[in-house]
Amino acid sequence: MTLTQLRYLVAIADSGLNITQAAGRVHATQPGLSKQLKRLEDELGFLLFARRGRSLETLTAAGAQVLGYARRVLNEAGNIRALAANQRGDRRGRLTVVTTHTQARHVLPRAIAAIKREFPEIGVHLQPADEGEILPQLARGDADLAVISSSGAAPDAGIAVPLFRWKRVVLVPRAHALARRTRAPSLRELSAYPLVSYASSQQPGSSLRRAFAESGVDVHLAMTAIDADLIKTYVREGVGIGVLAEMAVDAHTTDLRVLPAPDALPECVTWAVLPRERVLRDYALALLHALAPQLDRHDLRRAVAGHAQPQWPQPPSWSELRRHSTA
Repeated sequence: MTLTQLRYLVAIADSGLNITQAAGRVHATQPGLSKQLKRLEDELGFLLFARRGRSLETLTAAGAQVLGYARRVLNEAGNIRALAANQRGDRRGRLTVVTTHTQARHVLPRAIAAIKREFPEIGVHLQPADEGEILPQLARGDADLAVISSSGAAPDAGIAVPLFRWKRVVLVPRAHALARRTRAPSLRELSAYPLVSYASSQQPGSSLRRAFAESGVDVHLAMTAIDADLIKTYVREGVGIGVLAEMAVDAHTTDLRVLPAPDALPECVTWAVLPRERVLRDYALALLHALAPQLDRHDLRRAVAGHAQPQWPQPPSWSELRRHSTA
């Protein structure tokens, strides 16, 4: 068997047993992928998939076991390649980051620009996604790391590294009744208006919904979007009051009034989530350090490799991080 055959097997499984999609994932032809799958099954002496006609219907029991081993083999092969590249000082490669639109638009640009100056030959690919899709993409191996936020416990997939803390803000047109206030509105006051916020607010367990429910008031979500810039656009059009991350408000947001969010809305943490037992390329470590200078690169490398239990420093607030980056 070959690494290519194992890679094709994993691609088929991760594409919902769709041969056409799997071929696209690994940049192969459909006939070529099918031919390699048959060769692998012939060598093993049993079927990896149950079939209905020419279609793959499900993994066989033995196929599921082989798939697990194949993932581990491919992961270790990738680790060997990454280790070798780091050892020989290879500054080329590709870094794929899956994250939200807010992080991609308002947090990552400065950090990515910094590592591109340090590693000009690498290619960086950003995959903005809905929050519910980020960790599954990382688990499938579609990205090298994820950047995601939570208001509660750390993400339970991979190794979660706290980068910084942030709060929400309330955004209103300057002619709005709330624009004359100098203090944060309460949740009860916000409940009198339609809100425009992130798509994740639609989920029953979202921190926004929980905060309103715990305060005994209703929330009226007039519109949701995954893109903070879209939220601001519809606030300008009078669709509702914006509730969004403080990172999404910058010096260009001059036509809207920015208010602190109610204290009842919890503080959030932005995390980098890394696959376990993975050898990180030097440029991936550089990105993490650019995002969170309080992190030690040696500690990061040891924790990801599984050689140490991580003891991460307290993450700074977004405002503290910005002051540090501009100092």
